[in-house]
Amino acid sequence: MLKGFEDRYRQQFGFNYSDKPVVVESITVEIIGINQLLEDEVTEVQPGRSSAYEMKHEMFCAGHWLSTPVHRRELLPIGCIIKSPAIIVESTGTTVVETGWQAEVNAQRQLVLTRYQPLAQQIAIGTTVDPIMLEIFNKLFMSIAEQMGYVLQNTAYSVNIKERLDFSCAIFNQQGQLIANAPHIPVHLGSMGESVQALLANQEINMQTGDVFLLNSPYQGGTHLPDITVVTPIFMQQHCLFFVASRGHHADVGGITPGSMPSNSTLIQQEGVISDALKIVMQGEFQQQATLDWLNSGDYPARNPEQNIADLQAQIAANEKGVRELKQMVKQYSLATVQSYMQHVQDNAAECVRQVLADLQGGEFSYAMDNGAQIVVNIMVNQQQRRAKIDFTGTSSQQMNNFNAPAAVCKAAVLYVFRTLVTDDIPLNAGCLQALEIIIPENSMLNPQYPAAVVAGNVETSQYIVDALYGALGVLSGSQGTMNNLTFGNKNYQYYETICGGAGAGKNFAGCDAVHTHMTNSRMTDPEILEWRFPVRLEEFSIRENSGGKGKFDGGCGVIRKIRFLEPLTVNILSSHRLFPPYGLAGGEAGKVGANKLFLSNGKTQKLAGQSQFEVRAGDVLQIKTPGGGGYGNKA
Repeated sequence: MLKGFEDRYRQQFGFNYSDKPVVVESITVEIIGINQLLEDEVTEVQPGRSSAYEMKHEMFCAGHWLSTPVHRRELLPIGCIIKSPAIIVESTGTTVVETGWQAEVNAQRQLVLTRYQPLAQQIAIGTTVDPIMLEIFNKLFMSIAEQMGYVLQNTAYSVNIKERLDFSCAIFNQQGQLIANAPHIPVHLGSMGESVQALLANQEINMQTGDVFLLNSPYQGGTHLPDITVVTPIFMQQHCLFFVASRGHHADVGGITPGSMPSNSTLIQQEGVISDALKIVMQGEFQQQATLDWLNSGDYPARNPEQNIADLQAQIAANEKGVRELKQMVKQYSLATVQSYMQHVQDNAAECVRQVLADLQGGEFSYAMDNGAQIVVNIMVNQQQRRAKIDFTGTSSQQMNNFNAPAAVCKAAVLYVFRTLVTDDIPLNAGCLQALEIIIPENSMLNPQYPAAVVAGNVETSQYIVDALYGALGVLSGSQGTMNNLTFGNKNYQYYETICGGAGAGKNFAGCDAVHTHMTNSRMTDPEILEWRFPVRLEEFSIRENSGGKGKFDGGCGVIRKIRFLEPLTVNILSSHRLFPPYGLAGGEAGKVGANKLFLSNGKTQKLAGQSQFEVRAGDVLQIKTPGGGGYGNKA
């Protein structure tokens, strides 16, 4: 029984414990018996009886349109056999008898379908690209990432991952290039490949079957420290041939404030613990003590390591699902075919982007941020060569605040924007970047060097980058341009959420109200969960009317969110567009700026800056009004 349990546990979670006793919580006994069969009413069969059809109807079958007999089910005599093609109708359904099949009415008046023509032998799938198989593999690769996400959501502990879905899963080829992802968080997906490649480049790493690695360094493909990436290499034929990875936003990884999203950090050490490669599973054994030692390290260690452990184990389990599914795919189609189609899906994505570039006009855009910095981008499109150069020269230098965005985040924003311009249903992957040259000046706020603080760069600067890119291309007005990051907590609780707002309008559509835009794709926590797990009450969550910019197509409206605190907590807000509004295009008006306000229990009111850290008491109420999106075109 113990061996069976350990095998099932390893299959589900991807590791076992060597130092923990097994607790038998319950035992289930299953007994299987045989009841006396209840015979249906049987009527004498007269085999070979025929049945007249009522009419004929055109049906597409076996690659052709065929004039097909239509039968009524209730008129079919017992024993009759109907050859294909045929349509059998009844009051509760329709049965289609396709080529090579026949239908027979048996003694119990059941309709039995049998194949009487052997199925033609399928030609083996090769390594040469086939349009139909390309589409199938597109969906298969995405499906694996989606299944990983379901496992992660179902096995995670924290509200961040389980309820808000602030996580991403993806699969990678032997070189660490992104092949496919589920529709999770764009800022994660475009940068995770950089983390896998950093792991591959680490000469101190010895990868073996059954190993799993953790990293969250912003200088090694990470975003900000709460986003922990768990990477599992997949070995076949004694070689590492694929990778699967999951990235989840952990509720707390240390730092100077609960929730690890400080508004005033100036050094990376103030934002939590950091790692560029930690082996958390070694040959199938979870390294709990090593993981705890890391979480408890640094000047500001994690506040709730047990919660981190639970979520990390959920990420390992999600990766294990990806490992099993990829191995099953190889078993079904062959290693050569799977590897070939990993390249084909990238080549197809690259061609889709090139088709967009053939008709795309470039442009320049400079976007001023609330803190005085600016994002500058120049997009130069060569339509004949179907290539583009995206140059961020002129962007502000590395900041003393935490609005520095790692280069991987900047690349993720570029990948996201150009993927959205493709109308074909393809997975976001590394191929989308093949036709793009990205220039990010070193020591700029988009390519900071250690030990720059980065926590707001991932969530806020990334939004500015996306809107600057759309502005340069002239295709989409500014969205709310912020994630409205709210964290609060103490030693017992740590909570983080991003708050939705208005989306920008485009050339032929209005912006959406109350939606997470661009680089974030998480949910809002359900009020019941929020109030059950944390000492707060949600007093208002409504659409902020008339906050979107007017135009031929209006920008989307933001929201109003009011939270009452029931005990003393430390609160941090990281938000943007509190001074400068999201822009409108082609004569459209700008959206309204956001606003943060604190209503104290003593009756006083405090206006809060876009980046604020403060203490609250029981009875204090925080109100956040999020920005609206910009309008597009002159209003008639």
